[in-house]
Amino acid sequence: MRAFLYLAILIIITGCTYSSLPINHNLDEIGSMIQTDPTAAMARLNQYDVSEFEDSATMAHWALLYSEAMVANNLTAPTDTIVNIAIRYYGSHNIKDKYKFASGLKALLIASGESDALATALYLQKEKEFMLYKERARREQLFFLLIIIFLLASVIIVWQRQRIKLKDSQNEILMAEASSLLQGLSHNESLCSDLQLKLKKVFANRFDVIDQLCETYYESQGTKTEKKAIVEKVKSQIEELKSDSGLFAEMERYVNECNDSLLENLKRDMPAMKPEEYRLVVYLACNLSNRSIAALLEESIDVVYKRKSRLKAKISAIDSPESGAYLAIF
Repeated sequence: MRAFLYLAILIIITGCTYSSLPINHNLDEIGSMIQTDPTAAMARLNQYDVSEFEDSATMAHWALLYSEAMVANNLTAPTDTIVNIAIRYYGSHNIKDKYKFASGLKALLIASGESDALATALYLQKEKEFMLYKERARREQLFFLLIIIFLLASVIIVWQRQRIKLKDSQNEILMAEASSLLQGLSHNESLCSDLQLKLKKVFANRFDVIDQLCETYYESQGTKTEKKAIVEKVKSQIEELKSDSGLFAEMERYVNECNDSLLENLKRDMPAMKPEEYRLVVYLACNLSNRSIAALLEESIDVVYKRKSRLKAKISAIDSPESGAYLAIF
């Protein structure tokens, strides 16, 4: 759109320039005639319909020559309208030599010369034509101003539409990202729900341990064998948990499913990991307490702490993008 605006202005300026070239060439010829044949020069200048001139430079050139021809023909101008055309133009454009020449002609036109009815009538006619030229120039200026306003408005409209399209595109991208985030959140919520359900399923069949312990306590309450019976019952339940390979495998599967294959990735990144270290990782990933882990591993609390510390140091030393997820279980 900007290129179209520049092209339109260039065409207008070029058209005006070409249209004024032949007239200026003829005016130059008339200018050379004024000293040799001022009457013929005046006649040729009167032949122009100045209301049809295309630009102010041509008008000023004609006005200067017309005033010069009147002085050369020893004629007095009824007004100073025509010579003032040249004075104003050359003064505003800082063309000093022609400005001084036009100012000198104005003084001669007022101070000397003879009055001639025909010359006066032609002069007044040229004044009217000049007024028509000014009116046409105002209309053309208004027309060009409206064109420029229209083009600018078109540019602004196109620019705003492009901005709106860009904003819409950005909004679509943001909406797509938001939708993706929502889907991710929904997926994570689903994983959490699955984890809760699976953990409940894993340990649901272990709630009978509580029932059995309560029955044992009730049966042995107040007897000498109370503490021993309870301890023996707890030990037997822990042994069952330790020896139940199916339960451990189920715990592994649930941890992998709910934590993006955490255990499989760890085994890949630490192929030299010992079985007891791996078992410790599984218990930690299941969020078992240190005391529970100590009971299942048949180690003291201090040993569990030391083993956790050594294992954490080993995991911290590996170069893997999953290191943060591994360390999070500690």
